[in-house]
Amino acid sequence: MRGRKDLRPNILFIMSDDHAARAISAYGAGLNHTPNIDRLAKEGVRHDATYVTNSICTPSRAAILAGTHNHVNGVTTLVTHMNNRLPNVAKLLKAAGYRTGIFGKWHLGEGPLHEPKGFDDWAVVPGQGDYWDPAFIDRDGRRRIPGYVTDIITDKSIDFIEQGDGRPFFLMCHHKAPHRHFVPDPKYNHLWAEEDLPLPSTFNDDYSGRAAAAAAARMRVRSDLNWEDLGLVQPEGPATVAGELMLDQIQVRRVPELKSGESITVVCASTGRNYTFSDPQAFAEFKYQRYMKRYLRTVQSIDDNVGRLLDYLDEKGMTENTLVIYTSDQGFFLGEHGWFDKRFMYEESLQMPFLARYPAAIPAGTTSRDLACNVDFAPTFLDYAGVRTPSFMQGRSMRPVLEGRTPDDWQQLVYHRYWMHNDAIHGAWAHYGVRDARYKLIYWYNDDLGQPGARPNGAPPEWELFDCVEDPHELRNVADDPAYAGVFREMLDKLDTHMAEIGDIAEHPRELI
Repeated sequence: MRGRKDLRPNILFIMSDDHAARAISAYGAGLNHTPNIDRLAKEGVRHDATYVTNSICTPSRAAILAGTHNHVNGVTTLVTHMNNRLPNVAKLLKAAGYRTGIFGKWHLGEGPLHEPKGFDDWAVVPGQGDYWDPAFIDRDGRRRIPGYVTDIITDKSIDFIEQGDGRPFFLMCHHKAPHRHFVPDPKYNHLWAEEDLPLPSTFNDDYSGRAAAAAAARMRVRSDLNWEDLGLVQPEGPATVAGELMLDQIQVRRVPELKSGESITVVCASTGRNYTFSDPQAFAEFKYQRYMKRYLRTVQSIDDNVGRLLDYLDEKGMTENTLVIYTSDQGFFLGEHGWFDKRFMYEESLQMPFLARYPAAIPAGTTSRDLACNVDFAPTFLDYAGVRTPSFMQGRSMRPVLEGRTPDDWQQLVYHRYWMHNDAIHGAWAHYGVRDARYKLIYWYNDDLGQPGARPNGAPPEWELFDCVEDPHELRNVADDPAYAGVFREMLDKLDTHMAEIGDIAEHPRELI
């Protein structure tokens, strides 16, 4: 018999990388079918307003572990690492009697100062990891394991649960997929082979009416994906033939954008089939279809392996007493505004999928639009474990929200800050802002501030304000619209108040405060 303390729920936290909510069928976009992830929505809650505080994987992961914003935990960009001597949620749960483990993507640094701490067992992929025959690092060193990475991470997660010793467990199952370059398991190559996916209504966005950062970003499907992203053979030759280099030090090139009057022939890397285009729009849409199909086929392995974990809990009689959460480290553009990737505070990048099942407390088949942030995850874990949230954490437990009893004083506001200004590959500019239930205010401060991986470019600052009800695709910046002057002042007050509360330093002019 378990003692009273051990009656606390197990916590299974499943996080993928770059999995957009629109690529989960429970969210209703109709792009694909994810029956196993959908189970969590049917048997628990689908949260529709979970947002990331910094839409890039390393800072997001730090915010989840530490329960703090990135100016506090120090992990601001892709090239900053987690100081493992600092407190984190795994250390707290372990100290409280939980058996703790993490398997899969870590991406918070390697070596004695940055490897996972607070975990009884761990095995993580170095860097972004590989899809096939991936290397893993654990306490015994580094070794490669044959197979497909999503299957292997799930194997390790199931083994961890299987080796339980009677204590409740806290398990972080962190998938590498579907991070680009997308490499689907070949068993899914038949999916969408004979059909095309719908083109987003904003695919041909010209970025008019927005801040200059939108047009400057190097994240366009039509011009910035590389050959491997699309499963195409990179030709030999100069930039006029093979496209420009993504970085000076590596021979990875962007598939060139086709211009009017030109033609291009590309070759499928797996079949050798040739495709010839002379229509720039047709070539851009070809890229979109290749990108999306490879992405969604990669997602399919995630869904199957979520099913493996849920089936295992059923078989072992652990379903009733296990909190299962599925999320992604941020959102992802699936061709909206013509983009791939993330980084921006625009909605497709900002929203994280979040589905949770705990039959003992979370009503089945429910939804919520109460705003929450990934800084809230650690306090949520602690709340369900019966552990007091320490004062250094800046989030608030989502438990009452997930259980359908949102408190009256719930702060319907989220904060986002992207620090890695004008990064070398994507050219995304630095900004911060707040979103409430209707409006979104963004300040593009466009300054590298000496942050690692950021680069100055002298771009002037700009404001953006969006009415997310009247303009859900965020096509019209109303920051200078007199009709929204009162809304601007109200959102600015919310921004200033929140930055003061969390201790972040404002870059916008003091006369506005």
